[in-house]
Amino acid sequence: MALVALAIALAAAGTALVPWRVPRPTPASRVAALGDLPDGMITRGRDLHAALRPSSYGSLLSGLVAPLLLGLTPAAARIVAWVAQPLGGHWLAEALLGGLAILLIVWLLSLPFAAWRHTVLRAYGLSTQGWGGWAVDLLKSCAVGAVMGALVLGGFYTLTRLAPVWWWAFGAVCAAALVVLLSFVFPVLVEPVFNRFTPMPAGPLRDELLVMAARDGIPVREVLVADASRRTTGLNAYVSGFGPTRRIVVYDTLLREAPAGEVRGVVAHELGHATDRDAELGTLLAAIGAAAAVVALYLLGQWGGLLRRAGVDSIGSPTAIGLVLAGLALAGLVTGPLQSLVSRRVEARADQHALQLTGDAAAFAAMQVRLATVNIADVHPPRLEYLLFATHPDTVERLAAAREAAGSP
Repeated sequence: MALVALAIALAAAGTALVPWRVPRPTPASRVAALGDLPDGMITRGRDLHAALRPSSYGSLLSGLVAPLLLGLTPAAARIVAWVAQPLGGHWLAEALLGGLAILLIVWLLSLPFAAWRHTVLRAYGLSTQGWGGWAVDLLKSCAVGAVMGALVLGGFYTLTRLAPVWWWAFGAVCAAALVVLLSFVFPVLVEPVFNRFTPMPAGPLRDELLVMAARDGIPVREVLVADASRRTTGLNAYVSGFGPTRRIVVYDTLLREAPAGEVRGVVAHELGHATDRDAELGTLLAAIGAAAAVVALYLLGQWGGLLRRAGVDSIGSPTAIGLVLAGLALAGLVTGPLQSLVSRRVEARADQHALQLTGDAAAFAAMQVRLATVNIADVHPPRLEYLLFATHPDTVERLAAAREAAGSP
């Protein structure tokens, strides 16, 4: 019943809060927008994504197959028990050391595909990082993941040990609370690990961004510049944080490449997310989803045949971490397309907000062309890949929206 209730809550929240009815450009506008693209843009974007496709699909396959092989056989249970053996097989050693060992194996198997992707991005000039900088970022990511993994593993298996009957209920509440907590602390604690932020120098652009935020009813603590150029040539900006931690962050590459009007358009899009409380929406949906995942894991643990296949007695045992990962991997595969659809609708609404806030459809369109050019975007991707993986409207759709906002056919 708990899983049904959470599923109903998730469906109700999604139905009521996701902007399913954001206007979509007409087919005629899309065809016209194709004609606005510079020569060679479509070909170059498709060439890049064809080169990236093997590493992308390889990473996706690795992230699915590895947990399934570990979790649907006794392999993971044996590894967890072996790692904890020097400490007497204590349950906390199994949870922390054994669990992190399984996560490390899955991560290591994904590394060749990450390196392949980095090679392609360097070849196309999208990455400015050498292998040393790439490795440092990778190790930082691993360290952050290890800390978070240890907290989740330790907390989860402490609950299963202290409340063997009701751990699923306490776990669901804690999972939802953790999602909410991370949404607040990530901008303050995690973002600085990967980028250096400096205040944007006083000047007309900074004043314009603050005035635009104030006009939009969004209190902003500061405007920061991220040193993205040491890692990428890509252009971006975002609004980060909640309440007193909210700030506008602009990539230094964007300031260097784009005129002020286009920078305003990108920031206006990000302010749209803040105005419509998209971060809160994402946090709410993720929190309900996390709670549902814990309850689903409990129900999965009632399947005796599955437990025997994994070589474990209980889903609440640390030796079952492989089975837990296998379930989460399958859940991610199934729900991924729906998450992408929700993201596209949210991003389309933010585009509409930017067009209305700036009143400058021409600058918005110019920025989309610039973004697609510099980021070498696949401006009109294959339909199936778009439906399965795209988290944003494609460039053609965004240019079409700008044309309609400007009153063009």
